[in-house]
Amino acid sequence: MKNTLQYFKLGDVELLSGGLLPNAFLAYRTYGILNSNKDNVVLLPTFYTGNHIRNEGFFGDGRAIDPSRHFIISINMFGNGFSSSPSNSPIPVDGPNFPEVNLYDNILCQRRLINEEFGIERIKLVTGWSMAGCQSYHWASQFPELVDSILPFCASARTSIHNYVFLEGVKAALTADVNWLNGHFETPPVSGLKAFGRVYAGWAYSQTFFREELYKELGFDTVEDLLRNWEEDHLLWDANNLLSKLKTWQSADISANPVYGYNFKHALNSIEAKTIVISCSSDLYFPPEDNTLEVKEIPNSELRIYESPWGHCVASPGNDNEFTLFLDRAISELLEK
Repeated sequence: MKNTLQYFKLGDVELLSGGLLPNAFLAYRTYGILNSNKDNVVLLPTFYTGNHIRNEGFFGDGRAIDPSRHFIISINMFGNGFSSSPSNSPIPVDGPNFPEVNLYDNILCQRRLINEEFGIERIKLVTGWSMAGCQSYHWASQFPELVDSILPFCASARTSIHNYVFLEGVKAALTADVNWLNGHFETPPVSGLKAFGRVYAGWAYSQTFFREELYKELGFDTVEDLLRNWEEDHLLWDANNLLSKLKTWQSADISANPVYGYNFKHALNSIEAKTIVISCSSDLYFPPEDNTLEVKEIPNSELRIYESPWGHCVASPGNDNEFTLFLDRAISELLEK
């Protein structure tokens, strides 16, 4: 099997929102070899500003997820510029006309990919950071009979009201740009994208991170240097892609679908996968308190809290080597079982 970027054509996809995504496709990459029993599958969805390339920071030779032992499938979520997105879709679903896509839709389509492309009927582990971890909850609730284990880290099974409000803030910063034009911009809304990055940076780390000037460990002499870096990073993104995925994030709820009818407790109770949830003590998006409530309702689960001032970005590859070891130990436990 070729370990290069592949595209799975879905045809026209009817969405949970009632919209239609014509000629949809998922971009994905595989690593390692699928064994004869097809039981060495590890699935890595992507996070908010992530893609299959950034997911490579979560596995490697000698690590808990190892391409010499596992068949790793890294699937780009809708809206990230690789899979069907506002930036790469034709009229009439291009740009701001791109329909609302739910995580429920992402997982249904990912299920089609692994089944139709590889004949996979069992997944050993679904794991990921942030929105990727949110997708692991969805996998375990939508297809409980298919998933052996999940390990969401710095994620949640349902976007909290506080998280929703934070996202409204960064969205408002972007759309206030005079060049935004309701998404019909002719040139990128540079000021809005920069403002989006600046606001985002304040939530990505904890108060302690800034008080102790830990940004210097990332190579930034001042807070302003850090903020400018976040500006530059978000200038690389298509604004409609950012807002499409933001809407997906805001609507994330494993019970908000025909299967569970908004019965959140029932959706959590239905997860059969062995579950380890990892949260960071200072994560401002997905605080341990939210995960504590979730784990109480998932039958075979536990919560592990990593104490760190790095906030949500503790999990970004390369930021905290101790977190990497903490994560890999937990993943090894699940894969060995």
